[in-house]
Amino acid sequence: MSNGTETATEAEAQVAVRKGNHTLLEDAQGLIYGTTMCGFGIVILTHLGLVTGQTAGLAVLISYITGWSFGPVFFVVNLPFYWLGYSRMGLRFTIKTFIAVAMLSLLSKFLGTEILFAELTPWVGAILFGFVTGSGLLALFRHGASLGGIGILGLYLQDKIGFRAGWTQLTFDLCLFTVAFFVLPGGAFLWSLLGAIVVNFVIAINHRKDWYVAT
Repeated sequence: MSNGTETATEAEAQVAVRKGNHTLLEDAQGLIYGTTMCGFGIVILTHLGLVTGQTAGLAVLISYITGWSFGPVFFVVNLPFYWLGYSRMGLRFTIKTFIAVAMLSLLSKFLGTEILFAELTPWVGAILFGFVTGSGLLALFRHGASLGGIGILGLYLQDKIGFRAGWTQLTFDLCLFTVAFFVLPGGAFLWSLLGAIVVNFVIAINHRKDWYVAT
């Protein structure tokens, strides 16, 4: 992000519309790496009973409340946003985002059966979640994809009514964490906030268009 002030959503949009020189193999590697890291982050998050922001956080919270698996819930939650993504950022971005969401939905289930923690301290897990998820999101952004959801809605509203995309994301996350406050134990809520802060810090520091020009 430029000077640390751009929202992740705006960074996604810049990546999506920029002409670049990634090959199909490079894009495939970027999507596989990005979704795998995010899937690993979800395994850490759900093992500790924490939540995060955006549609991933909504899907996690729904899974806690209902007992439904995260993957299918995450896939369904994102379905309404693809038309907005196509309208705002084009077919290529929308296809890549759909693939990334589908891959994360599947990988989160698979990794959840393959990765087991005998012991994981909550504050360490929250920081690790932030690091690996931030790394995964950076890879997706740099290959013209995202994990869909509220970021796309934010860009759409920004175009239509001038309401900044970052404020849409912030408003949604505030509502999400307000609900989480009444659902999660106090400690889990605080560690969830820590994880969300680390994710956004990683993106804010590392996602700068003047540092990376290929998409």
